[in-house]
Amino acid sequence: MLTLFCRTKTGSSLSLAVAIALLTGFAPNAFAQANYPEKPVRILVGFPVGGPPDLVARYLADKLSESLGKPFVVENMTGAGGNVAVDRVAKAAPDGHTLVMASSAITINVSLAEKMQYDPVKDLAPISIAVSTPSILVVNNDLPAKSVSELVALAKAQPGKLSYGHAGNGSPAHLSGELFRSLAGIDIVPVPYRGIPVLLPDLVAGRIAMTLPNMSVVLPLVREGKIRALATISPKRAAALPDLPTMAEAGLPGFDVPIWFGLMAPAGTPAPIIDRLQRETVRALNAGDIRKRYGESGLEVVANTPAEFSAVIKAEMPRWAKLIKDSGIKGE
Repeated sequence: MLTLFCRTKTGSSLSLAVAIALLTGFAPNAFAQANYPEKPVRILVGFPVGGPPDLVARYLADKLSESLGKPFVVENMTGAGGNVAVDRVAKAAPDGHTLVMASSAITINVSLAEKMQYDPVKDLAPISIAVSTPSILVVNNDLPAKSVSELVALAKAQPGKLSYGHAGNGSPAHLSGELFRSLAGIDIVPVPYRGIPVLLPDLVAGRIAMTLPNMSVVLPLVREGKIRALATISPKRAAALPDLPTMAEAGLPGFDVPIWFGLMAPAGTPAPIIDRLQRETVRALNAGDIRKRYGESGLEVVANTPAEFSAVIKAEMPRWAKLIKDSGIKGE
């Protein structure tokens, strides 16, 4: 093997490649990137254990641990609608060892908080949206409405009488409810809870009429027949409930509330690390076993590129900003 050397002023011998790297100041970063990951990688999740983003992160972490040879450890850091975890990652060292499983809530929260601690575009580096799940309109079984049109007619006949539960001001389920109220021209009453799982007993018992959460949270109850699904709030039918019409098919075109969970790093993370994480993430997401696991939970694999992920964020932010302003919704 031929090795080229150069002589420094002190007379020591260095390989030409290393000497050039040292002179240009790129050596530490280049070596770190080549050896990535050098230690365990943390994936922060801003929501409780067992919820959809937590499950997505844990399944993915297992695959990344196998393919990249270092542990990927999921840490739940709840608070402020997921903002606590995202803010921690936005301020972390940009070396690829601290990541976040962000949710579409980051495109909403920026218009709710009086003073955001991070900028979703400037302070974070998208890697890949892992999965998406449609929002869904579900009602309690005692409600005499078997379709969206019947529900709208019932609400118009009883203005201010029907209630919908949501997971706090500005949550996706809250915005879905406000969109439904606006597009259908109905008067329904929002009832805030500290999360969708907390409101489900009241929905099953008939104490609230409906909720519009992400499908993965309520899918088991729908399958068990404990609540009734009327429509998916998405452009196309959900693979997990193929017989369920979309809101457009039910007579409300343009009603789309996308919910996604995606892997992100601090801004400034070297491109080679982002690229490697993206490749390994996509490979993991396309594995048959992980697709099956996600599919059973009503989650559909996306596996897109950083550029595509960035475009989604930039497109959704102004859309939610307008709805929040028009509806007068305030953050908690």
